[in-house]
Amino acid sequence: MPLALLALAIGAFGIGTTEFVILGLLPEVAGTFDVSITTAGLLVSGYAVGVLVGAPLMTVLGTRVSRKRMLILLMALFVLGNALTALAPAFGVIMLGRVVASFTHGAFFGIGSVVAADLVAPEKKAAAISTMFAGLTLANVLGVPLGTLIGQSVSWRLTFLLVAALGVLGAVGIARLVPEQPKPEGVHLRHELAVFRNAQVLLAMGMTVLGFGGVFAALTYVKPMMTDVAGFSEGAVTWLLAVVGLGMLVGNWVGGRLADRHLMPLLYGSLLALAGVLALFTVTAHDRTASVITLFLIGALGFATVPPLQKRVMDNAAGAPTLAAAVNIGAFNLGNAIAAWLGGLVIDAGHGYESANWVGAGLALGALALAVVAHGLERRAPARSRVPAAHVPGVRTALSGQSGQGDSVVADRAAERPARLPG
Repeated sequence: MPLALLALAIGAFGIGTTEFVILGLLPEVAGTFDVSITTAGLLVSGYAVGVLVGAPLMTVLGTRVSRKRMLILLMALFVLGNALTALAPAFGVIMLGRVVASFTHGAFFGIGSVVAADLVAPEKKAAAISTMFAGLTLANVLGVPLGTLIGQSVSWRLTFLLVAALGVLGAVGIARLVPEQPKPEGVHLRHELAVFRNAQVLLAMGMTVLGFGGVFAALTYVKPMMTDVAGFSEGAVTWLLAVVGLGMLVGNWVGGRLADRHLMPLLYGSLLALAGVLALFTVTAHDRTASVITLFLIGALGFATVPPLQKRVMDNAAGAPTLAAAVNIGAFNLGNAIAAWLGGLVIDAGHGYESANWVGAGLALGALALAVVAHGLERRAPARSRVPAAHVPGVRTALSGQSGQGDSVVADRAAERPARLPG
């Protein structure tokens, strides 16, 4: 894999750390600004909303410059947001900092996915995407626990200053290691939005919302589940989340290696297994050893779906994979928000913290159902309409289509004719 992927992974590491580290620092932030924990929790919601809004907005703006330059600008925005967060004199300013940082999230992973896929041979594109996403999974193993420890023992402000420094490192790495790519030519907002008429793109994003939502139905309430149900101390939650992050790291690696050759079988197997493990968690949550093993499996199976889903969106987003890939990142956050809300409803109804896992299992089964529908439509579609890995100006090669879907490989050169939009 090219060394340039390391620079993208560093950026992903910083983004993953800033997204999740706030969860362990809410009491400290609340104390600083003399607000309730619930009010401080709005910083989590504000970030999620910022990702949903910022992903399409920043990606569309990014069509005006080269992808490398846009990635550097996104890292600069990330540094600004985290610096605002660290130095905020009032709660309103820290909220602004969180939102500014969140605007980087979706566009970075969307544009970064296209750049990563373009750096390697067609049969290694999903693996390249997973290499970039490895930074996000490592954030849950290393960045979040270390950031939480620093924030609790020294200062939460120092945590976000260090995250800002990660952004500087990522920007320098991208500037030095990522090859210059020309500004995408012939890409207009109308073309970017047209891909959302493609049923396969929408179905893939639906799988993202429901599949990863299943994971967060459990993880949102993992602290009370592990302390009140499994019997762990509150201090153990940090390393328990690291176990989840380790599972994500393993699942992301496996998913990236298999998605290039067996995309749909991988989705079927991981979503079905995820639903089963989440349902099993309602039982294993009552046992310390079994709950730790289950947490690892939830992280692994959940993130095993990320490279194939991201690749499937890009495969079917002919003409505009960048915007579609960025919006798909927003879909992960939408799934997180929906799952947390549904899980809270079940818990508030008096069914116990572990009941949120039933919600997660149901969401994962919903994603599996969408996968079956998508594959069925794909098999019935005329061969000429199944256009994988949309070629867009500025991308040297189309994604391989060697994903077990029966897709044919279409390699259109922009100089000869524009890429055909499906749907």
